[in-house]
Amino acid sequence: MQTILVCDDDKQIVEAISIYLAGEGFRLLKAYDGYDALKIMDQEKVDLLIIDVMMPGLDGIRTTLKIREKSSIPIIILSAKGEDNDKILGLNIGADDYITKPFNPLEMVARVKSQLRRYTQLGNIGEAGNLDSIYSSGGLVINDDTKEVTVEGEPVKLTPIEYNILLLLVKNAGKVFSIDEIYTSIWNEQAIGADNTVAVHIRHIREKIEINPKEPRYLKVVWGVGYKVEKQTSLEDPRK
Repeated sequence: MQTILVCDDDKQIVEAISIYLAGEGFRLLKAYDGYDALKIMDQEKVDLLIIDVMMPGLDGIRTTLKIREKSSIPIIILSAKGEDNDKILGLNIGADDYITKPFNPLEMVARVKSQLRRYTQLGNIGEAGNLDSIYSSGGLVINDDTKEVTVEGEPVKLTPIEYNILLLLVKNAGKVFSIDEIYTSIWNEQAIGADNTVAVHIRHIREKIEINPKEPRYLKVVWGVGYKVEKQTSLEDPRK
């Protein structure tokens, strides 16, 4: 049973989150300020922390900073609508995701499970794999040693050509590749009439890794130029 620590100065929010997550089989611990959270983490094994940004005493930002000095557990910050600067600051100093209040309980549960899957997956990679062979962008992870592709911890089956195209783009996340560059790199021959060939494979990849291929999160077109995989950290759960 995995243990989740919920920290918020609003006891009703703590109780509501605890009820939903307990119903999913998690063990819940409760704290009402940053000092409580740190004390509990010194005494208990915690697998994930949900913490409010704005709290009296030790707030969520400073608490996250202190936890990151000695722990890499997933941290999801809670923020009120409109606190965009606090969300960005939280992510920059080590939080893994955020939930905006008021939140959808199903979305909250999905985000918790997503972060726990990813943390477990990366832990296994660290123990059994070569980190130099791991490439990622947000929830999209490629293990080039095992040729495995996952999105938010869920395996994705690709053909060899699809795999090689995606690997090229993820290894160079943020860089735009023209159709001719993709074709030349993957097929190792001159790109003559390559537009349709590359476009078909890109479409198939999107259908496998995106929730909505028409509004892709990862594999994006740069009109008139080519394609790229967005360079990103975990902000949203593409499987929600």
